[in-house]
Amino acid sequence: MSSPGLRRGLVAVAGPLIAIAVAVAVLVLLKSGSAQQRRDPTLHAAAPMPPPPILPPPPAPKPRPAPTDDPWPLYGYTLARTRFFPNAAKLDPPLHVGWRFRDGALLEFPPVVYDNTVYFEDANGWARAVSTTNGHLLWQRRVGSVAAASPALDVRHKLVFFTLLSTSPGAREPGNGAVTALSMKTGKVAWSHSLPAGSESSPLVHGLSVFLGDQSGTVYSFRTYDGQTNWTFQASGAVKGGVAFAHNTIYFGDYGARVHAVNAADGQEIWSAAGGDSFYSTPAVAFGRVYIGSTSGAVYAFWASSGATSWTASTGAYVYASPAVANVPGLGPMVYIGSYDGHLYAYSADSGGLRWSHGGGGRIDGSATAIGNVVYYSSLGSNTTFGLDQRTGRQVFSFDDGEFTPVITDGKVVFLIGFATIYQMLPGR
Repeated sequence: MSSPGLRRGLVAVAGPLIAIAVAVAVLVLLKSGSAQQRRDPTLHAAAPMPPPPILPPPPAPKPRPAPTDDPWPLYGYTLARTRFFPNAAKLDPPLHVGWRFRDGALLEFPPVVYDNTVYFEDANGWARAVSTTNGHLLWQRRVGSVAAASPALDVRHKLVFFTLLSTSPGAREPGNGAVTALSMKTGKVAWSHSLPAGSESSPLVHGLSVFLGDQSGTVYSFRTYDGQTNWTFQASGAVKGGVAFAHNTIYFGDYGARVHAVNAADGQEIWSAAGGDSFYSTPAVAFGRVYIGSTSGAVYAFWASSGATSWTASTGAYVYASPAVANVPGLGPMVYIGSYDGHLYAYSADSGGLRWSHGGGGRIDGSATAIGNVVYYSSLGSNTTFGLDQRTGRQVFSFDDGEFTPVITDGKVVFLIGFATIYQMLPGR
């Protein structure tokens, strides 16, 4: 049994201890509540934070303007040689002369255009580069003595290719020709390859290959940057026109009255089709067909896949000219081609049916060109360049100079090719 005196002492001590413990507990609870209030904002009477403001979306970037400085890198504008420059209604007539560049020799074939520069060669074998802005001569080089072709561009390697009927001084007939590659910037010779028979075949560049034919009937594929021969193909007669490219195939006619399709990679023949007579015309490939004129007076459409004849149409006179092919709104696929009978003909590209014809007063040797809503041609007989509405054949333009080839464009202005003069033609009166 415990001593009562001991219990009284413990109580005396425990009283203050209990009071201290209670005070500590109260302080802990108060601090705990304050901490809980800091952790739980719902215990505060203050209003909740407003949501972040909703900002308007940033303005959409302005669309970049469509490029208008489209190159015209080879005869016929496209690899398929369609000679049709679309979406250029802003260049429809009326047109007026800006600058003139007088060459002094016949310009039988049209120039090519790239990077504000016009490249061309004249009948005397002079290669030239002229500014599209002001018509000033940038460089010139005598590369031969007889020439009748458009150049072609290898933009990747900055080279321009010229074919020559002769490089012999004073020559007036084909023989001892060449294909020559010049620097687009300076006109310096990069390489040259002899073509003993001579060539008036406007070259065509695709990838690392440049294709052309010669007077002996040989078609060549050269490597663009050094002139190395990739392959050759022997046709049945002289290949005077250029080749057209589509479906990894090159198409061309010859003076043996045949049209050929050849694999562009290895030079192996895919098909050969007989025509009525010699083919000087450079073909156009479109709508699954190969369109080409013949000296028999006929216009042919061969199926591009097989060489089978799709249709023929007769003009009654030589067709040296090359066709322009376009899909015309409201009219459909069309072929425009001139004849020695003095008329430009508009045929349905699907059926060969005649839509209209236009008489220009003299034979037509050169190709037609379609720009915007107008198809142009030059009359060798009347020395005039005509522009016709593609749908109706109504004349909407004429110019008192023109021999073989009519016009090209860079998308900003039109360049008209006269007998020996290049004209910059500006839209508007």
